[in-house]
Amino acid sequence: MEHSGANAVSALVREAFAQAEYPGDWCLRGSNEGDEPYFVEQEFRGKDDWQSLAPDFLDQAPDGYASALSFLSDEAFRFYLPAYLIADLEGRLQRADPVFYLCFGLDDGSQGERVNPRRFGERTWSDECRHKFAIFTRAEAAAIAAYLHFRWECEELPEARDRIAQALRNYWTPRSATVPNPRA
Repeated sequence: MEHSGANAVSALVREAFAQAEYPGDWCLRGSNEGDEPYFVEQEFRGKDDWQSLAPDFLDQAPDGYASALSFLSDEAFRFYLPAYLIADLEGRLQRADPVFYLCFGLDDGSQGERVNPRRFGERTWSDECRHKFAIFTRAEAAAIAAYLHFRWECEELPEARDRIAQALRNYWTPRSATVPNPRA
């Protein structure tokens, strides 16, 4: 996947997330259910520089499950996401799939699905994603949109291209658009 387009998107991601702050060891785990959130917390504890994380680490964390993006807190997801995006743009991820985490819940097929009706009532995956992604700055959202556009261009599977296009249309493109200041 590595070429000048990937390099340009990587540079955009680095710039947009340059000021992202480490959430702290106390704020790494986004769930208390099962073992994997605790494995994520253990493996990411003290890793306060997302730019220094090796793609091999990202692709297996935690403990070989490659599921860290599922179990990070919203703050930790925001902090570590650029490392995943850049590793993916370099073609260095085999198992971890940041595209999935940026599209599921925002594509036409999943956005209206309820998360767990018995536990969360009418909360949909779209509701869940919009809450999780509200933490991103406009510049970070624009970098994510650029990443997804790039992945859409490289994607060969029509279903995957559709999912990316829908997530861009339904959320990332409007989210990253500049909102004019009415007082200006």
